[in-house]
Amino acid sequence: MNLNSIKVEGNACDDNGASSSSSGGVHKVCLPPHRTTFQKLRQRLSEIFFPDDPLHRFKNQTGLRKFVLGLQFFFPVFEWGPKYNLNLLRSDIIAGITIASLSIPQGISYAKLANLPPIIGLYSSFVPPLIYSILGSSRHLAVGPVSIASLVMGTMLSQAVQYSKEPTLYLQLAFTSTLFAGLLQAAMGFFRLGFIIDFLSKATLLGFMAGAAVIVSLQQLKGLLGIVHFTNKMQIVPVLTSVFTHKDEWSWQTVLMGVCFLVFLLTTRHISARNPKLFWISAAAPLVSVILSTVIAYAIKSQTHAIQTIGHLPKGINPPSVNMLHFGGPHLALALKVGIITGVLALTEGIAVGRTFAAMENYQVDGNKEMIALGLMNMVGSCASCFVTTGSFSRSAVSYNAGGKTVVSNIVMAATVLITLLFLMPLFHYTPNLILAAIIITAVIGLIDYQGAFRLWKVDKLDCVACLSSFFGVLFISVPIGLAIAVGVSVFKILLHVTRPNTNVLGYISSTRSFQSLSRYSTAVRIPSFLIIAVEAPFYFANSTYLQERTLRWIREEEARIKANNEPPIKCVIIDMTAVTAIDTSGIDTICELRRLLEKRSLKLVLANPVGNVMEKLFNSNSLEAFGLDGLYLTVSEAVDDISSSWKPEKPEKPEPLTI
Repeated sequence: MNLNSIKVEGNACDDNGASSSSSGGVHKVCLPPHRTTFQKLRQRLSEIFFPDDPLHRFKNQTGLRKFVLGLQFFFPVFEWGPKYNLNLLRSDIIAGITIASLSIPQGISYAKLANLPPIIGLYSSFVPPLIYSILGSSRHLAVGPVSIASLVMGTMLSQAVQYSKEPTLYLQLAFTSTLFAGLLQAAMGFFRLGFIIDFLSKATLLGFMAGAAVIVSLQQLKGLLGIVHFTNKMQIVPVLTSVFTHKDEWSWQTVLMGVCFLVFLLTTRHISARNPKLFWISAAAPLVSVILSTVIAYAIKSQTHAIQTIGHLPKGINPPSVNMLHFGGPHLALALKVGIITGVLALTEGIAVGRTFAAMENYQVDGNKEMIALGLMNMVGSCASCFVTTGSFSRSAVSYNAGGKTVVSNIVMAATVLITLLFLMPLFHYTPNLILAAIIITAVIGLIDYQGAFRLWKVDKLDCVACLSSFFGVLFISVPIGLAIAVGVSVFKILLHVTRPNTNVLGYISSTRSFQSLSRYSTAVRIPSFLIIAVEAPFYFANSTYLQERTLRWIREEEARIKANNEPPIKCVIIDMTAVTAIDTSGIDTICELRRLLEKRSLKLVLANPVGNVMEKLFNSNSLEAFGLDGLYLTVSEAVDDISSSWKPEKPEKPEPLTI
C-alpha cells in the first residue's frame, strides 16, 4: 500500500512538506523531505558535536576576514586586544592585585593539600594564568590551584607513594598526572565531547564537594592542633581516630593561634558575604593572616618551637619539569587515572565558573574552546613544575567584585606572583602551617551547601539520593569511589527515565479544546469508547517491553473502571506520539505486536502525531500498511472526530465533536 493512500482521499502535502486539509478537516501525516543517508548522518553529527554552529561567523566572508576570524577564534586575545584601553587596564590592575593577595596564600595552601612542596602552588599561580590569558574566552575566570582537584590528586597519589619517602617519584607522578589531565581536557574540547562532563550532575557535585570539604577540613586539624604523626587516609573514621589518638601531640600555642586566625578568616568571609561591596575584606584577609602569623611566629621562635612553619622556599621562577614526566614503570596507570579524574573535575568547575560570570555580564563562553584552553594550560604547566589548575570560584568572584573586566587581571596576578617568587620567598620561611590550615578550611567550608541539599529533597528525591550517595561515599569510603558511586547513581537515574518513561491517560478539556492528563486536570473528561495514552519518551529497545506492558495495563484498568460504572466499552486506543522523539526497530516491532494483540480483542490501535524521523522509520519498515486508512492521524482531536464519525450508524449517542 502506498503512503499516499493512508489518509482520506483529497489530502495532500504541498511541495514544502506541509499538509493540506480535506473538506472533512482531516490532515495527512506527511513524511519528512527525502534525504540521503549521508545527509542524515551529516545533520545528526552536526547536531551532536556542533549544536552552536561555531563556524557561522565564517560564512560569506573574504579570505582575509576568515583569517582574522580564525585568529580570534583560536586566540581570543586578538578579539578583545584591539579594543583594550586605559580604563580597562586600571580596573584589571586593581582586580589582579586583589586576587593575587588571595591566590598567593591559597596557592601555598592547596599545594600542601596535594602533599606537594608549597612552592609548587606558587609556580602553579604564575604560568597557567599567562597561558589562559591568551587562549581563554572568559573575561572573569581567575585560574590557579583549586581545593577539589588538589585534594583528589593528593589522596590518590598518597595511597601509592609518600612524598616524605619518595619525593622525586611523587613529583614525577604529579606532573605526569597534570599532563594527562591537560591532554584529556584538550582532546575533549577538540573533538567536541563536552557533553561527557554532564554526567557529573549538579546533585552529584553538590554531595561530592560537601563530602570533600568535610574531609579536607578534618585533615587540617593536623595543622591547627600541631599534630606531627597523622594518618594519610582520607576517610572520616581514620582521620578522627588519628586526631584523638595523638592528643599528646596537641600544642596549646598552635591551637590558640590557629583558632584565633580561623575565627578571623570566617568572620571576614561572613562580612563580605553579607555585604558584597566589602569583598576586599575577605580577599585581603588570607594575606593579612599570613603576614601577621609569620611576624608572630618569628617573634616567639626563641621562646617556643611548638609552632611548625613552612621552612625554606627557593627563590626564582618555575624550573622546567619536562624531564620529570614519567611515562613508564608500575605507576603509569595511577598517573593516568589521577589525570583523568582531576582533569574532569577541574574541567567541570572551570567551565561552570566561567559560564556563571558570563551569564551575569551577558556574554557567551564557548565550552569546547574553554576545554582546549584549560587543557593546553595544564599541558604547558606540567612542563613548568605546575600541578592541575583551573578556574577558581572564590578568586573569580573576587576578581569580578574588584571590577575586573578582562583576562588581563590574570596577567597582573601572575606578575605579582612573579615578584613574590623572585624577591619575597625568604619572608615565608616562618609562616606557620596552622595559617595554611585555617585558609584551607575557610575556603572549602563554602562548598557545603546544605540549603541546596534541602532543595534537592524538595524537588527531586532521586537527585537527593545521588547527592547523599556522593557525600557519604566520600566520607566513609574514599574520594574517587565516592565520586564513582555518585556518577553511578546519576547514570542509574538516566537509565530509569529511559527504561521506565512516563505514560498518561488523556482527557478532553473543552475550554481549551486540547487533550491533557486526567491525573493533572480535574476538568479533563474521558471520551466514551476511546482510551488515549500519551507516551513521554523515545520508543527504544530498553523500554519497548515496558511500554507494551504498561499500555495493556492501562487498557485492563480502564476496562475494569468501565465495567464498574456501566459505561460503553472501549473500541479504540489512541497513542499520542507527540513526545516520542525517536524509535528503533524494537520499538517498531512492539507497536506492531501491540496492534495485533489489540486486534484480537476487537480494539483498534491508532497513532497520533508521530514526529518526522519516527514517521520515516515506520514507513521504511512497511509497518504503516497494517494500520490501514484510519490508523494514523495528525492530532488526537482529528483521530477522535474521524473515527467516531464512522461509528454513527452503530451508536445512538455520539460524542461531542472535537474539530478545532
